[in-house]
Amino acid sequence: MTIGTLAKAAGVGVETVRFYQRRGLMNEPGRAGGVRRYGGDDLARLRFIRSAAGTGFTLAQIAELLTLDAGEDRARAQALAQERMAAIDAQMARLAQARAALETLATRCAAGEGDGCPILTAFDAPVQPEARGLTGMRR
Repeated sequence: MTIGTLAKAAGVGVETVRFYQRRGLMNEPGRAGGVRRYGGDDLARLRFIRSAAGTGFTLAQIAELLTLDAGEDRARAQALAQERMAAIDAQMARLAQARAALETLATRCAAGEGDGCPILTAFDAPVQPEARGLTGMRR
């Protein structure tokens, strides 16, 4: 199949395939009759990359996952998954803090507190929002 057919079958754009090739995640096949031809293994690899990326693995982690053997490297695959889960947990905590801060600002705005919109003044203040009790908001 051509790169366009491969990309369409995997639900990505041609530039995504080329990006993965430049990053060393996918091989660039030789030309046959002036056109590069991809096979089922290339499609499976591309789908693997997209699935792993969809769970938030970095390109470096995906590159490592691609080198692992499903039967023998379970411990390393599990360690990578646990690292990813820890990163997701940390991101969720940051997002929860940001949400709580925004909820506080929205409540203050609805109540008509302050001189001007508390939401806009919180982002424009010279003092870090954390110092004003707005945990999770950053300038």
